[in-house]
Amino acid sequence: SNIAIAVLPFENLSQTKESAFFADGIQDGILTKLGRVADLRVISRTSVMAYRGTRNSRQIGRALNVSYVLTGSVRWEAGRIHLNTQLIDTRTDNQIWAAEYDQDLANVFLTQSEIAQKIADQLEAKVSAVEKAAIKEPPTSNLIAYDLYLRARDRLLTPLSSKAPAELLQAVDLLNQAVARDPSFFQAYCQLAYTHDLLYFLGYDHTPARLALAEEAIQAAFRLRPEAGEAHLAHAENLYRGYVDYEGALAELDTASQTLPNSPDVFALKGYIQRRQGRWEESTRNLEHAIDLDPRNFYTLQQIAISYGVLRRYAEEQS
Repeated sequence: SNIAIAVLPFENLSQTKESAFFADGIQDGILTKLGRVADLRVISRTSVMAYRGTRNSRQIGRALNVSYVLTGSVRWEAGRIHLNTQLIDTRTDNQIWAAEYDQDLANVFLTQSEIAQKIADQLEAKVSAVEKAAIKEPPTSNLIAYDLYLRARDRLLTPLSSKAPAELLQAVDLLNQAVARDPSFFQAYCQLAYTHDLLYFLGYDHTPARLALAEEAIQAAFRLRPEAGEAHLAHAENLYRGYVDYEGALAELDTASQTLPNSPDVFALKGYIQRRQGRWEESTRNLEHAIDLDPRNFYTLQQIAISYGVLRRYAEEQS
């Protein structure tokens, strides 16, 4: 679809570090829920984080190739949350919708769902019954588990830095605490599988034991939501990274893409596997799709430049 939107980092108006995670959590929740809607093109979290504190919506619209941005601010005090949010048309700089919420912290997940649904309505996106249900589903009912999950997510933003092994192990620890507090926290298991697989794949802990931990988390995710795209994506990553099982991984990615229309990871992984199979044209199409959803992902940009070189598409390689 042509309805493209970026959900920018929300401004944290409280004084504490906790509330900074929390402001990111609210943005992340809205972004994830909107990402369920196939009729929208939603820019991924990695690419919007670079625009924290940026106010020029026209410039952002051009840089990320979106017609709309959602901005907001969060103030958190004494168990209450005050949330302001605006939907802006990047071509005219006009605010087309705004809302203010002042409520108990316990309602935060309902509010994320409500905002996501209102934005879809404002943009006149078609939302299927399955997508509507996914927008309504809270990630967890346990706010402490959610906070631990958000801290882990923060550790995973830069998986290739020199601090990576320590950060990845801290993420595992935080996610283990999250699922201990809420054993039905589906997203935390998917994130856990991803983190274990990364530790294995990047060679920080290339052991059968590490691979087994990833698979345990994947099984927990499938027990909770056998239909969910994230479980299939986690399984695909495990088959690819742990077993070099290209066909198995691609089958899982096909299933994942049906409910994760805006996941750059689905398309990028498809692209990398097809490239290893020598299917260059298909691979490049999938990598281009990943870049559409995650335009500031330097790793994918580097990888697609290599593909353009092999395909002798030199004009694109330069850009």
